[in-house]
Amino acid sequence: MTSITSISKASFLQSSRLTGVIMYVSQLSKALLLPFIGIAVFLVLWSITANSINTSLGQFPGPVAVVGQFGNLYQEHVAEREKAAAFYERQETRNAARVAKEPTYEPKIRNYTGKETFLDQIITSLITVMSGFVLAAVIAIPLGIWMGLSRSLQAAINPIIQIFKPVSPLAWLPLVTMVVSALYVSDDPVVSKSFINSMLTVTLCSVWPMIINTAIGVSSIDQDLLNVSKVLRLSPLTHVNKIVLPASIPMIFTGMRLSLGVAWMVLIAAEMLAQNPGLGKFVWDEFQNGSSESLARIMAAVVVIGFIGFLLDRGILALQNWASWDKA
Repeated sequence: MTSITSISKASFLQSSRLTGVIMYVSQLSKALLLPFIGIAVFLVLWSITANSINTSLGQFPGPVAVVGQFGNLYQEHVAEREKAAAFYERQETRNAARVAKEPTYEPKIRNYTGKETFLDQIITSLITVMSGFVLAAVIAIPLGIWMGLSRSLQAAINPIIQIFKPVSPLAWLPLVTMVVSALYVSDDPVVSKSFINSMLTVTLCSVWPMIINTAIGVSSIDQDLLNVSKVLRLSPLTHVNKIVLPASIPMIFTGMRLSLGVAWMVLIAAEMLAQNPGLGKFVWDEFQNGSSESLARIMAAVVVIGFIGFLLDRGILALQNWASWDKA
């Protein structure tokens, strides 16, 4: 009887494990298969639609043409890097020869001034957007916490936020450009004015979602947590550190995710309008170029812009999961 019971238990355990494996495989296949089907359908529709659209620059590019342009853009990057390496090698040779003739001569190192490649412009845009986003976070999160803790301050500042929140980046950019040109005057600037213009425009447009969501998150903290803080007589700084921040992290990061999405969109528009270095300028230059490959290159940039935006959002979400006490 005991052996029969043992066999039954072993069979049950084996059946449970098999069922678990089947469920896991089923969930994994759904997680991989369904996105694959969605992407495949999108690519087919894109190809069909592209074949039926003719523009002044030729046929609208399909997926194959766009993939081909990625290879071309990378080859252009490699060629430009080879030109830069050759430039520095020639410069070093000239300086060495000059020093050999004149030992007191101090060599002058000049930077390579070739055009920025597509990969260079991606890096420029990422540096700009993250600089503007970090500056916005430094301003918005403390202010949002203060507003959430003080209803008087919230009532005073909220009308200003509601007025400036809907303002387009295209309206901010001329003002920012004029102010930076008037105040940032230097013969040897550490960073270019174009970088500061784009960064501040990004900051002005991405600061509002963070302020609003942080204030809402702080003001909606469970009353039981606030009562615990009062009973323990926590200092204001300890109250914020131990009670306010852990409880409001989900809303703070929701605001950060919204702000980063806005920041990325704003940056591309600002670069196109002001002709600042970056992906936006690349798109506009290709549009003005008007070659037969311009549409495919623009579409390649659009795909990259969307993919980078997706990665930035996933990055903030991963940071939220790391910082939050609730790992679910």
